Amino acid sequence: MLGHIARRLGSNGLKGISPQQLLPKETHRHLQSSLDTIRPISTVSLWPFSSQPRDFSQPNSSWSPEMQKVYDHYYALCDTDTENGEGKKRPWRKLPSYNRSIKYATGGIHLSKLIQAKARLFTRNVKEQGATFEYVVFVNKEEKRCVCVFQAGRLLEGAPGHVHGGAIATMIDTVTGTLAGFLSGPIMTANLNIDYRSPMPLDSVVLIHSALDRIERRKTYITSKVTSTDESKLYTEATALFVSISVGHLFGSRN
Repeated sequence: MLGHIARRLGSNGLKGISPQQLLPKETHRHLQSSLDTIRPISTVSLWPFSSQPRDFSQPNSSWSPEMQKVYDHYYALCDTDTENGEGKKRPWRKLPSYNRSIKYATGGIHLSKLIQAKARLFTRNVKEQGATFEYVVFVNKEEKRCVCVFQAGRLLEGAPGHVHGGAIATMIDTVTGTLAGFLSGPIMTANLNIDYRSPMPLDSVVLIHSALDRIERRKTYITSKVTSTDESKLYTEATALFVSISVGHLFGSRN
């Protein structure tokens, strides 16, 4: 289905394309049947979706002063727009974080409403701010590395007062995968090796450093480490392997 939609999007995105042209006939009939049950005052639009998804990596009231301080440090190193509308080139870029990975793609905001619409990214599925995963990723394309500022919430407990190892592994997979995807396009995790060096306290703020090791054809190798914000304490070290895939494989395409 994604391939069907992508072919109709072409280089102009959704401009000038109606739902009848974009969707397979069966899907469009199902959508039309659902909309026919609604009787608003005005005529129902077949494409009523917002074009601005929520960026979950923006500062919020749950962030500790340390989290905000480190965020401000890296944000100051990012590309910015001046008052004249001219961009100021800097080595770092802040990546947005949505509650579904599909929203990164061209037209993905709309596709997310059509393909398993209730699905949510594992690290962005809790409404309460600060309860689980609070994080933001900054990437340096020139140096082929990224840094994630991560604050672990109270619902991530493993051993009393400390972050669960599975939650740490989730963040390492998320951040190394983000870098691999940024450098190599659509990927999936093939292997993840983690060495836990020291327990991580709940509510602590840490840095997850990830860097490209090498790329061999479809394979992207990433190294990673988790440290305190001043980098004096090492919590975790890891290596990861990602394999490039066709987006169509995620949706059952055989092409």
